[in-house]
Amino acid sequence: MNHTEDTIVALATPNGAGAIGVIRLSGPDAITIAQKVWKGKDLTKQASHTLHFGRITDGDLELDEVVASLFVTPRSYTRENVVEISCHGSNYIIESIIKLLIKNGARAAKAGEFTLRAFLNGQLDLSQAEAVADLIASNSKASQQVALQQLRGGFSNQLQQLRDQLVQFASLIELELDFAEEDVEFANRDQLKKLTHDITRIIGSLIQSFELGNAIKNGVNTVIAGRPNAGKSTLLNALLNEERAIVSHIPGTTRDTIEEVLNIQGINFRLIDTAGIREATDTIEQIGVQRTMEKISQSALLLYVYDAGEITLADLNADIESLQKPGVTMLIVANKTDLLNAEQLSALPHTDKAIIISAKQKQHIDELKQKIYSSAIKDQLTGHETLVTNIRHLEALQKTEEALIRVLAGIDTVTSDFLSMDIKQALHYLGEITGAVTTDDLLENIFSKFCIGK
Repeated sequence: MNHTEDTIVALATPNGAGAIGVIRLSGPDAITIAQKVWKGKDLTKQASHTLHFGRITDGDLELDEVVASLFVTPRSYTRENVVEISCHGSNYIIESIIKLLIKNGARAAKAGEFTLRAFLNGQLDLSQAEAVADLIASNSKASQQVALQQLRGGFSNQLQQLRDQLVQFASLIELELDFAEEDVEFANRDQLKKLTHDITRIIGSLIQSFELGNAIKNGVNTVIAGRPNAGKSTLLNALLNEERAIVSHIPGTTRDTIEEVLNIQGINFRLIDTAGIREATDTIEQIGVQRTMEKISQSALLLYVYDAGEITLADLNADIESLQKPGVTMLIVANKTDLLNAEQLSALPHTDKAIIISAKQKQHIDELKQKIYSSAIKDQLTGHETLVTNIRHLEALQKTEEALIRVLAGIDTVTSDFLSMDIKQALHYLGEITGAVTTDDLLENIFSKFCIGK
């Protein structure tokens, strides 16, 4: 996958008919190949970062009037010669131009190959390259901001600083090994201990950030659960501000899960309306209840909804106890409170995890949204912190932390050669994140997940 001596071509805009399609060429012969099919100014004599109007022709056949954008090496996304041809968005025209460029010496690009070349040519490090894919896939303001920060190198710079400090001590310990017979100590063990403590603390903080980073990137699984006729579907409709779920006074109307996405302050919450929890009266309802319990176990946030005028305090507490799962935050939502008097309202639970609403009347829905948001984010999102969003990065950081813990454990007792091995392992795993350490299999796995044309 690492051949960069040829010139690649792909459609850079989405498939399907549209006003404009952009075809991207990258490689040493990109401008020369474009010139072969071009009628207009001689592209090989034009300056970088210029636009040119012309025609694409196949012999005597004119395919389209287009605009060519030139980016001359190294001033391009890939640091190679790049030509982007903006043509009309007809599938026929786009396919004809790409086939013509391939006939004249280009090769069809593989998934992620443009970004791979940007990485191989030093334009991006590996974590920045992965941020490109995250930016393309971002579907909320928060996920876009996190991906953009990583693309700009915020995460990479922090890792590089840690790695540079470790490299300095690793070189001193290697020097000790060269003078092993002299019993000389070049690396101050107290300084190494302090440095390792500091780096381990920062690595630990990055590892902890994954829970929030993953929620921002993929959305927060949020289950709405409760007894039949508690108003779960009415609440889903109120949160979405549309009639998404069927609402009926008949218990057991919802037999299967209904899933929708709600965006609150830039964070996507994947709302899952579930079947009412009770003793099932038939096989289909029983399956629905089983799915409800499965969804609760897989969720990050549970909205337990109950009819405040119907349930007893004993039943309420029993439901809450039975639905609590490790790692799942529960909000207790008292519904249909518009039907209660002041005395009944005062008897309801009042905690930071409880809220009083009327889904039918849409009372206190905005307050509930704020509680949903704060329960998931927990005041952790400031816009400036580094967040880990990639499982590959998380695993590498965990292995780095394990190696550093071994360094701390043996810093006063083990010999320099063993310390050196553990520090090298920490450096190796940090290097895997940014691409300082790579293998062809790793690159293939990462870039094969990109879209064609990026």
